[in-house]
This record gives sequence, structure tokens and C-alpha cells, in this order.
Amino acid sequence: MEELVLTIAKALVDSPDQVSVSLTEKDGEPVVELKVAESDMGKVIGKQGRIAKAIRIVVKAAAAKENTYVGVEITQ
Repeated sequence: MEELVLTIAKALVDSPDQVSVSLTEKDGEPVVELKVAESDMGKVIGKQGRIAKAIRIVVKAAAAKENTYVGVEITQ
């Protein structure tokens, strides 16, 4: 899942070298944590959160194929 989020995020931002992805656990569930540069936050979140929602939907679909759940959290 981390590689999927990393590939999507690097394609969206102006500074792909500042994109990092890590897998953590929150409340007992796996969460992919996406960190981007402050100037690229708008590009990853999108207008009214549409791009962030799309990323979460793609990750949810990929996780469902593996019979699991993975959340996505976007931070600076």
C-alpha cells in the first residue's frame, strides 16, 4: 500500500523528493501516513478534498483485494 500511495503522491506534487510514506498503526488499524512539503499540500488534498478522497478510495479498493483495511492520513 505504501508504494501505491507514494507513486500517486509523487505524480501530483512539484517536489517529489520531499514525499515520504510510512505505515503506522492507529487504534489498532493500519494507516498509511503521507507526508508532503507544505507548498504541495493543496495539490494532494485538492479542491474540497477531492484528490485526498480519491487517494483514499483507491487505497481502500486495493486493500479490499487483500481482504484488509488500510486508512490514509495526509500530514506536513
